[in-house]
Amino acid sequence: GVADMVPITVILLLAFLIGDIIGDLGTASYLSNLIKGASISPTILPLIIFLVSSIISFSTGTSWGTFSIMMPIALFIGAEFNIYLPLIVGSVISGGIFGDHISPISDTTIISSMASGCDHIAHVETQMPYALISASIASILYLIFGYIYT
Repeated sequence: GVADMVPITVILLLAFLIGDIIGDLGTASYLSNLIKGASISPTILPLIIFLVSSIISFSTGTSWGTFSIMMPIALFIGAEFNIYLPLIVGSVISGGIFGDHISPISDTTIISSMASGCDHIAHVETQMPYALISASIASILYLIFGYIYT
């Protein structure tokens, strides 16, 4: 019942708190200036945002935490470089979901393996090829759409 929702609620509250802290620290502005100084082409930024979101989500095991960390940063960077914002939102969401899907510490991965009666690591390994194919296609499309929409 409600008791089962407490951990999820706490995780979401902490994720939103991290998002607020990132905003207060000016992380998005700092990273935007760093990208400008490094002369990174805006056409590859959707791909970079997808990959960074994937890494964060894989490392933390939470897509929602990744959204709260990356969304304010990515939207600021997208606006600074005049990138089509739905493309930026999509790269954050798809990166977060991809990383969460292949993370062995993700709650959804753990619950899926438990519900199917499968060894946890075996479940992660069997999901990996499907997720990597999808991520590869998404990466190519983020390069193409990054070129078109910037």
